[in-house]
Amino acid sequence: MAGLLEFSVGKFRYFMLNRPSPEDAILRHISSNASFLIFQIHSQYQNTTISFTKTLLHNTSGTGTDKGLVFILRPEQSMCTWHLETLDAEPVQNMAIPLSYSERDPVPGGCNLEFDLDIDPNIYLEYNFFETTIKFAPANLGYARGTNPLPCDIGTGRDSRWRLLYDVYQYFLPENDLSQEGLLKHLQRMAEVPQVKANAIKVVTLTANDKPSVSFSSLRGQGVIYNVIVRDPLLNTSAAYVPVHTYACHFEAKEGNCSSLGEYVDLNFENFFFGFFIFSFHAVRLILTAVAGGVGGILLVAAWWRFGILLICMLCVGLELGFLISSVTFFTLLGNLKIFQDDGVFWVTFSCIAVVIPVVFMGCLRILNILTCGFVGSYSVVLAFDSYLYTSLSYITLNILKRALHEDFHRAFTNVPFQTNDFIILAVWGMLAVSGVTLQMRRERGQPFFPAHPYKLWKRERERRVTNVLDPSYHIPPLRERLYCRLTQIKELFRKEQPAGERTPLLL
Repeated sequence: MAGLLEFSVGKFRYFMLNRPSPEDAILRHISSNASFLIFQIHSQYQNTTISFTKTLLHNTSGTGTDKGLVFILRPEQSMCTWHLETLDAEPVQNMAIPLSYSERDPVPGGCNLEFDLDIDPNIYLEYNFFETTIKFAPANLGYARGTNPLPCDIGTGRDSRWRLLYDVYQYFLPENDLSQEGLLKHLQRMAEVPQVKANAIKVVTLTANDKPSVSFSSLRGQGVIYNVIVRDPLLNTSAAYVPVHTYACHFEAKEGNCSSLGEYVDLNFENFFFGFFIFSFHAVRLILTAVAGGVGGILLVAAWWRFGILLICMLCVGLELGFLISSVTFFTLLGNLKIFQDDGVFWVTFSCIAVVIPVVFMGCLRILNILTCGFVGSYSVVLAFDSYLYTSLSYITLNILKRALHEDFHRAFTNVPFQTNDFIILAVWGMLAVSGVTLQMRRERGQPFFPAHPYKLWKRERERRVTNVLDPSYHIPPLRERLYCRLTQIKELFRKEQPAGERTPLLL
């Protein structure tokens, strides 16, 4: 037998749902000014089912962690009920709230043609390693009790649902906060229109002609809440969809779940020191990339050792600094501009910024080398911090790699939270970069720009020994004799010592 939960309009209520004990929700004393209600229920990761009746039908019920139903009120109706249950074996902590809207407010999901519910106020979320995508059904204009809704596909003028606008909002939970209490508390700030506008970040505004879908960069282990507010610019009214949340990870997965993200630090440490290629390079493509990088590095070092070619070496150094500066540029709000959603425009602009850096510093190569060591080296410390303490600064370069590897990432907004940890690590990054550059500048003052390459030094030393007979180094034995002598000394260390005394019998 189902229990009974009493609700009030605009009031949040916490409760537990158990599999053998479903609940019925009831709302009394509904205002006559209300035209429709949205009842929404939230949990952290365990699914909950909400339905108009105890008999579950695909077009009258929904199951998930963030679900809601629109209840169109009849004339004189002042009470309504919902059925709540869960199929999870463990008890589920839930939070629910009913919200009322007038006949002037738009109806979220009122023109649904894609999802199961007739009127669907829910936001559907999908994610992978690269991006998180939200989808929602178009809204319809509001209407009074007892009247029929306006047709969704007849006319596109100002008197139809095509005048509606959709504001997409994003809200970040505190970093490293995976608690259930924290999530439900912050979801309260994303349920109603005034709270959403006051607390969340508006990412984009869509028109009725746009596809009702928005993509974001996935932030693994970082809690994010999304919501959509539909606005009627003619009547100056609005309504909120049911907010949805994600951590871009699974709480119940055996490997790689949200609670064990820190364990990957130990795995990465093991990979680096005890078999990087065996553990990490799963694909042939990555192996070939590593081999090509190693061969390229060897050739670069060989060119410097033998010929002392500075230009190629400094070009690589400058491009490395240019890559970091270009990545920082697109890490700002500039990266979310619509013009840069075009891959051609993005990569041309990115490459130009990266190439300009070595060109500008080509006349002062030592300064270029010092700046690269200071800024890139200090950023590697930031990446090391990210392995132990979450920071959004790691996405400076990670977003660029995502864009290069995932063909659909161009449409994703790359917003990240910037909280206390990030400010501290940003200060550490700046301090290390400035101190490193300053120290190198003072240390290299009065020194030649670049020393002679090793082959030239070796050749000069050999000529000096040949011409200067009085030089003690002239009498140094050849390398072969020195190696043989050293090997003999090592053998002496392991030779067993002979006992003292007579070693042969005495002759009589």
